[in-house]
Amino acid sequence: MAAAGRSTRSIAKEVGVQPRIVSLWRHRYADLGLAGLQERPRPGKQPIYTKATDKRILRLLDKQPPEGFARWTGPLLAEALGDVDVQYVWRFLRNHQIDLVARKSWCESNDPNFTAKAADVVGLYVAPPEKAIVLCVDEKPSIQALERAQGYLKLPNGRALTGQSHDYTRHGTTTLFAALEVATGKIIATHSKRRRRVEFLDFMDSVTSAFPDRQLHVILDNLNTHKKNEHWLKAHPNVTFHFTPTSASWLNQVEVWFSALQGQSLSGASFTSLKQLQEHSASGSSQ
Repeated sequence: MAAAGRSTRSIAKEVGVQPRIVSLWRHRYADLGLAGLQERPRPGKQPIYTKATDKRILRLLDKQPPEGFARWTGPLLAEALGDVDVQYVWRFLRNHQIDLVARKSWCESNDPNFTAKAADVVGLYVAPPEKAIVLCVDEKPSIQALERAQGYLKLPNGRALTGQSHDYTRHGTTTLFAALEVATGKIIATHSKRRRRVEFLDFMDSVTSAFPDRQLHVILDNLNTHKKNEHWLKAHPNVTFHFTPTSASWLNQVEVWFSALQGQSLSGASFTSLKQLQEHSASGSSQ
């Protein structure tokens, strides 16, 4: 447009920029030609912190926190670095999505037969034997019947929160035995005061009676009461026990159900008696 004889103002209006921008680039072209249209280094303050600083923070996170502390915090990291502001530390952690508070746990299996055992269990889930029932069995021990005062707390800003009292009354504990039918998701459950071998086999008797004349494949973890039950298995030839690899009970699907029961039905609930807890968990088993 400048080569066509247009004025600076008319060019600025059509392009949609301020006249001074058009004037700047016209002068640079007039003085330097095409070279004047190249981007020039921009002046500015050199950054205080560089990628080397970021690497120092990451290396520090790989080390143990100072003695007396369970985990690193932003101020602890800044103090250990010595020359890095805590605000930069927080900004770096946010940008890299590093959460110093959240915690995850994991368990690694060192079972030398992990692959074969896992394939056996997963194979039962994916392709169960024809006309057979696949069951996941385990126990949830020491469920406490705690009685707490519960209600709503109204805050000055009008917000209402659910809550419970700090004090509680104990009404005993119970062990929940559960069998999850993989094909349907149905649960067979019962409560017991203890979780010995005798209670486990009593529960298995009730499970087998629920599926008369059916071939049962039962997935179990490596609890000692689940093993060395050859005498019971000999009396129940229609039942086969399959064990998850060591430290891999997460392959047992009933653990997922236990987690849902705890989170949706038991956590935060108040029970005035052990019987009420048992009835409450029984209703949760039917959902």
